Amino acid sequence: MGRRDIVIALRGTATCLEWAENFRDLLVEQNDNDDDNDEGVVQSKVECGFLSLYKTGDHRVPSLAESVVNEVQRLIEKYKGEPLSITITGHSLGAALSLLVADDLSTCVPNAPPVAVFSFGGPRVGNRGFADRLNDNNVKVLRIVNNQDVITRVPGMFVSESLDKKEMLDCRMPWAYSHVGTEFRVDTKMSPFLKPNADVACCHDLEAYLHLVDGFTASNCPFRPNAKRSLVRLLNEQRSNFKRLYTSKGKDLTINLDREHNFPRSSCLPSPSS
Repeated sequence: MGRRDIVIALRGTATCLEWAENFRDLLVEQNDNDDDNDEGVVQSKVECGFLSLYKTGDHRVPSLAESVVNEVQRLIEKYKGEPLSITITGHSLGAALSLLVADDLSTCVPNAPPVAVFSFGGPRVGNRGFADRLNDNNVKVLRIVNNQDVITRVPGMFVSESLDKKEMLDCRMPWAYSHVGTEFRVDTKMSPFLKPNADVACCHDLEAYLHLVDGFTASNCPFRPNAKRSLVRLLNEQRSNFKRLYTSKGKDLTINLDREHNFPRSSCLPSPSS
């Protein structure tokens, strides 16, 4: 890259409290909006639950917002004079929080380096004002979306950017959500290993996302036959969503692969086209 990259990785939902916050889907104002009074500017709003998880802390544990901003400022000072960049990635809830982190860093950190976000299976986070704000701050966002993943369609499944494009969306509505950035769409049905009717959990699974990205060539093109990512973990976690050929013969295929190519036992299963 020719520069030092600060990488921030955020996990998905893991606790009952986080699940509860995920369902608090009303849009609320961000406290640090400076340009919301400008005429013609759509006020930046984000989901109440995501903002709460991001901003809430106490005297014992600082909030995620404080922790990330302080650590990034420390690293910027430590490597002062070097070319820097910031890459933020996350899956599911982590994808949502990654946008809030990117927004914070691009607005609150003086002379912030370029910020890029790679999100996997992320829900909508804010309204069009929030999307415009990230775009105005030159935050680059790539959203990896599985065509069968319902999480990427919420909140705002019925009131979203699709209506905004038709000028039918009132941005003052409490559920007027809009996605951010550029979409990179994959499809479970393109995988030769996964069942085309894989369940909701599989379609949202991070390992499934990585598998689909690894095999992606182009839209409407066959799965890449020389994809190299191991399927062992995906097979262990989503066995019921694998085609029967690979669940019943997976062990034999791996053993044959070991004998022919001297690969370690944990290597990938062969593609049906190989």
